Amino acid sequence: MTTPESPKAPEDGFLGGVRPGSTLGVGSLPHRDGESAARFSLEHFDIAVVPRLPRRSPAEQLVAQAIVGARGVTLGQYGTIAVDVDALDPDAPVVTDLRSDNFAGFRSFLEVASAEGIDGRPVKWQLVGPVTLGLSLTRAGAPIDLAFRVASQTVRAHADALCAELAATLPDSPQLMVLDEPLLADLMDHDFPLPPDTAADLLSSTMAVVQDRATVGVHCCFDADWPSLLEAGPQVLSLPAREAVVDVAGYVDRFLDGGGWISWGAISSDGPIGVTANRSWHALSSIWCDLVRRGSDPALLRQQSLLSPRSGLAGHAPSVAEDICRSLGEISERVRDQASATRLVFGA
Repeated sequence: MTTPESPKAPEDGFLGGVRPGSTLGVGSLPHRDGESAARFSLEHFDIAVVPRLPRRSPAEQLVAQAIVGARGVTLGQYGTIAVDVDALDPDAPVVTDLRSDNFAGFRSFLEVASAEGIDGRPVKWQLVGPVTLGLSLTRAGAPIDLAFRVASQTVRAHADALCAELAATLPDSPQLMVLDEPLLADLMDHDFPLPPDTAADLLSSTMAVVQDRATVGVHCCFDADWPSLLEAGPQVLSLPAREAVVDVAGYVDRFLDGGGWISWGAISSDGPIGVTANRSWHALSSIWCDLVRRGSDPALLRQQSLLSPRSGLAGHAPSVAEDICRSLGEISERVRDQASATRLVFGA
C-alpha cells in the first residue's frame, strides 16, 4: 500500500493512497483482549481497522458503545439500554469518555499502532449511525422525535472525539469513518418512523462533522434502499455483494463516476465458512458482469473497489476470522490482476 502525498486531504488522501481491492474489516473482532485484536487488524487488513470487542465486554456492542455520555440513557449488565425519558436532553453536551470500558478496543489499537510506528498508513473506524441509534432508543421507550435528536447529537459528538483522538496519535494517517446502519435495511417499510429524505439528512449531517478531516462512508450489512443511502453523500458505500445491487446499476454507475468507492462485502460471515475464496470471487465477478451489462464502467468497478467481510467477525473464533481474512486476501489479489478482472467483468 502506498502512502498518499497529501495525507490530510480526504479528497486525494485516503482514497488516493489506497489500491483497488484493498481489504478492511467491518468493525467487530472475536478477541477478548485489545492488544491481540489490534495486532490481528494490522496484520490481516490492508487498511488498519479499529476493532470493537463485544466478546470481551458487552459494553463494546455497537449500540452500547454509542450511548456513552448521552444524558438519560444507561447501559445494563448485558449490553441492554434503558431510557429515562424525563432526563433525555438533545441539547446537553455529550462527553465521549475514551477511558470507559466501551472504548477498550479503541485504546488498545492506538497503543499498538503507536508502538508499531504505522503513522501514515490509512485507518478505518466505525460507529453506529444516527438512524440505527435513534431506532434503538425508540425501542427502549423514547419518543420518536426526541430519540432521533438525542441520537444525532450523541453520534456527532463521538465522531468528532474519535476523529480528533486518532489524529492526535496518528497525525499522518488518513482516516475513513464509516457509519454502521444495519436498521436502514427497513427504511422502505410502511411503518418505518422516518421518511427516506429525513434519514439521509441525519446521515449527511453526521458525516459533515468529520468530512474535512476524514473520508466518510455508510455501511449496511443487509440489502437496503441504496439510492436513499447514496442521497446522504457518502464517499464510500459499504454493502453486501449480492445480486440486489444490480437493480440500482444506474445509481452505482453515477456514484463511481463521481469518484465514490464501494466496499464490497465479498465474503459471507454467517453460517459455514468456505475453505477457499473461489465461490465468493465468482459471486462478486457475476455481480460485476451484471452491472456492466446494465451500463456500469468495468474499469471503475475494479479501480474504486474495497473488499471486506459482509459483517463483523465477533461471532467466530479467531482462527475462523483468520481464514476469512485469508480468503479476502485471495480475492484482493484477483481484483488487482487487471487482465483477469477485465476478462471476468466482460464475461469473457
